[in-house]
Amino acid sequence: MPTRLLRCLALPLVMLTFSALPVRAAQDDNADAKAAIAKNGETFIEAFHKGDAKTLAAFWTPNGEYTDQTGKVLKGREAIEKAFQSLFAENKDLKLRIDSDSLRFVTADVAIEKGTTAVIAPGGGPPSRAHYTIVHVKKDGQWYLDSVRDSPYVAPANAEHMRGLEWAIGEWTGSTDTGEVERLSFDWTENQNFIVASFTTAAKNVLVGDATVWIGWDPTAKNIRAWLFDSTGGFGEGTWSQNEQSGSLKMSMVLQDGKKATATYVLKRIDGENLTLQAKDRSLDGKEVPDTKEVKMKRSQ
Repeated sequence: MPTRLLRCLALPLVMLTFSALPVRAAQDDNADAKAAIAKNGETFIEAFHKGDAKTLAAFWTPNGEYTDQTGKVLKGREAIEKAFQSLFAENKDLKLRIDSDSLRFVTADVAIEKGTTAVIAPGGGPPSRAHYTIVHVKKDGQWYLDSVRDSPYVAPANAEHMRGLEWAIGEWTGSTDTGEVERLSFDWTENQNFIVASFTTAAKNVLVGDATVWIGWDPTAKNIRAWLFDSTGGFGEGTWSQNEQSGSLKMSMVLQDGKKATATYVLKRIDGENLTLQAKDRSLDGKEVPDTKEVKMKRSQ
């Protein structure tokens, strides 16, 4: 399936899910419209995940249009439905990520949406991205898609340096030999100049530890750096290194009680749905601490 068609078909999903944007007091009159668009978004996502091309096409006005990056136009529900049918026949279990920049109401019955979308295929490969502009219209009390147009996506400069970490974007869950449940998540910040990682450990549904790590590009040192913040008050910094199937985060930390610690956290990619996590080369105030056992984690989102 050509990349531009993949973008073409996934892009309309974007504009149906952005009503969570903050609403200033001056926009209170549009609260009902935002709620209606949000509800459409939930239904659209359900249909997309089911591969229901007919239901998806019905979100457009009868003569609604989609224009791809080459200028090719899909006009009307029939053409859009056929395109969705082709997409679902050739691509299974697609995931969608959305970043909406603005939702502006031109009139009470017309709204314009702008932002970016990313469609992720199974296996953790690079997503297909595009910028979009969408026109919502309200007819007979119902909001529809009237026009969807995409344009090439240009990533922020810093994001390009961290593409090797993109396979880990998402949420992961695993269990230790002693029964603790560990959860790990990676997510882009809104401008994609940083990745934020969160790590939690729970025993019998009781949280026993959690930390947040900000990961970004250091243009001076020409490497990927990380800053760790522990919920107990500890903090640290380090560097990230990677290859095609694994990555490691080497950290130096100051604990809440003032003690100093070091560790290297190693992520190994098994496939798009599984990875392992292990803490190695650990020390506490200069004394060696045994490595942790490798924990197998499965993608949960």
